[in-house]
Amino acid sequence: MRKGKYLITIVISLFLVDAAMAQETYIPWENGKLQVNKGNRYLQHENGTPFFWLGDTGWYLPARLNRDEAEYYLEQCRQKGYNVVQVMVMNTMPAINTYGKWALPHGFDFTNIDEEGEYGYWDHMDYIIETAARKGIYIGMVCVWGSPVQQGKMNVEEARVYGEFLAKRYRNNPNIIWLIGGDIRGDVKTEVWQSLAKSIDANDDNHLMTFHPRGRTMSGVWFNNEKWLDFNMFQSGHRRYGQRKGDGDYPIIENTEEDNWRFVESNNALEPRKPVIDGEPIYEDIPHGLHDANEIKWNDNDVRRYAYWSVFAGSFGHTYGHNSIMQMKKDGIGGAYGAQKTWYEALEDPGMNQMKYLKNLMLTFPFFERVPDQSVIAGTNGIMYDRLIATRGNDYLLVYNYSSRPMEIDLTKISGSKKNIWWYLPKNGNLEFIGTFDNKIAKFSLDEGFHYGNDRVLIAVDASSDYIDTDWTRLPDAQEKIKK
Repeated sequence: MRKGKYLITIVISLFLVDAAMAQETYIPWENGKLQVNKGNRYLQHENGTPFFWLGDTGWYLPARLNRDEAEYYLEQCRQKGYNVVQVMVMNTMPAINTYGKWALPHGFDFTNIDEEGEYGYWDHMDYIIETAARKGIYIGMVCVWGSPVQQGKMNVEEARVYGEFLAKRYRNNPNIIWLIGGDIRGDVKTEVWQSLAKSIDANDDNHLMTFHPRGRTMSGVWFNNEKWLDFNMFQSGHRRYGQRKGDGDYPIIENTEEDNWRFVESNNALEPRKPVIDGEPIYEDIPHGLHDANEIKWNDNDVRRYAYWSVFAGSFGHTYGHNSIMQMKKDGIGGAYGAQKTWYEALEDPGMNQMKYLKNLMLTFPFFERVPDQSVIAGTNGIMYDRLIATRGNDYLLVYNYSSRPMEIDLTKISGSKKNIWWYLPKNGNLEFIGTFDNKIAKFSLDEGFHYGNDRVLIAVDASSDYIDTDWTRLPDAQEKIKK
C-alpha cells in the first residue's frame, strides 16, 4: 500500500507541476552566468544578482530514478528552496541506470553514443538536466566518483576524452556546475583529475568548477592555484567529536570533527582567496561515522548547526544531505548506512525542510558586504556545541547560538546609535522582536534556558535601516525581492 500511495502521489503531483511552475519558478541564470564576486567570497550572476547556493545531495539520481521519479524529486527540491542538486554522473564503472542502459557501451569512444530510437544513458542524463533547468535548479555534476578512478578504471587519456565529451555535450546548458573528484583526496590519481578538469575547462567556459574531496579535507590543499578551480569545496564529513577510528595521518586537529567552521577559516587564509562551501557535511538520519548502523544518527538539529556554522563563518552557501535521499533508497533498492526510509518519505524529514530558512535569512540583508567577525562576541566564547559564530554587514549582525546559552554581544560593531534586535528560529523561520537597544555591549538570554538544539539566531540591525519591520513574525520571501 505504501508504494501504491507513493505512485498515486507522483501522478497527481505531475499534473499540477506545470501550472504551478509557470507562475512561481525563479530561473536564476536569467540574471546571467554564475561567476565569482569581485571580493572572492561569494557567487553572483553576470548582472550582479547574488546567488546563495542551497544544495541537496542526490548522488544516485541518474542511476536509480526514472523520468517520473526524477521530475517529482526535482519539483520537491524546488518547492523546498533548493537551487543546486549534486549528482554522480557515473557512480561506478561500468555505470548503469534504472532503464538498464550503460554509460560507456563502447568504452571511451563516444562517436556513436546516441543511437537512433534508443533512450540511452546520456539521454536520461539530458532529461534530468533539462528538467532541473525548468525548475531553476543547477546540477552539480560529479563526473565520475573517486573510487573507480582510484581502482585504475580511468587513465589520463580516457579522462581527457571523457571531459571533452561532457563539456561539448553540456556547455550550452545553463544549469551546470562541474565537480571534479568525488570523495577522494586530490593527491590520489592527481594526473587523472587534472586531465579531466583541464579537458572540461578547455571546451567549456560557461560554467564554474570545483573539486569534491575526501572527508575532513578541502580542495584548496591541492588545487587552490589551478586556473580551473573557481571555488573551493570541503567535506567536513560524518564523524562526531573524538570519533577517530584509528586513522593514521589525520588531516585535522584531534576532537574537532564537527567544527566545520574551521575549514572556512583555513580557506580564508589561502592566497589567492577563493569562495568556499561545505559540499558534504553530516547527513540527516545517517549513523555517526557512517558505517555502523547501530550508532546514533544525525538529526535535524545537527544539520542546522553545520549549515549555520559554515555560512556564518564565511561560506557562500551550503549543501544539505539525507541518508535515504542521497542514495535514492527504494523498497528493495539501496539501504546502505542503515537507511530505513525510502527517498520519497525522507523528503518530509524536518532538516530537509528547514534549510530554506537559512537561505532566506542570508538573502534578506546586503549580501556581498557580509564578513565573518568573531569580535562581535564579547567575553569568552564557548567550545564545541557552545561555540557562537558571528557574521555582519555594515549595519546588521547575525549570531548563531546552537544551545541558546547566555551571551554578550558587542552592538558597536555595526552602525547606529540604536539597534533593533530579534530572535530568529532556524527550525521554523519564526521571528520575534525583543526590543531596541543602546549602542553598547549587551547581554542576551532566553527565559526557557539553554540546551543543545534549542538554536537561535540573534539579529541586530541599525534602527535606521529597514530590512525588517518590528511587527513581523516571519521574514518575507527574499527571492521575490531579487526577482523584481
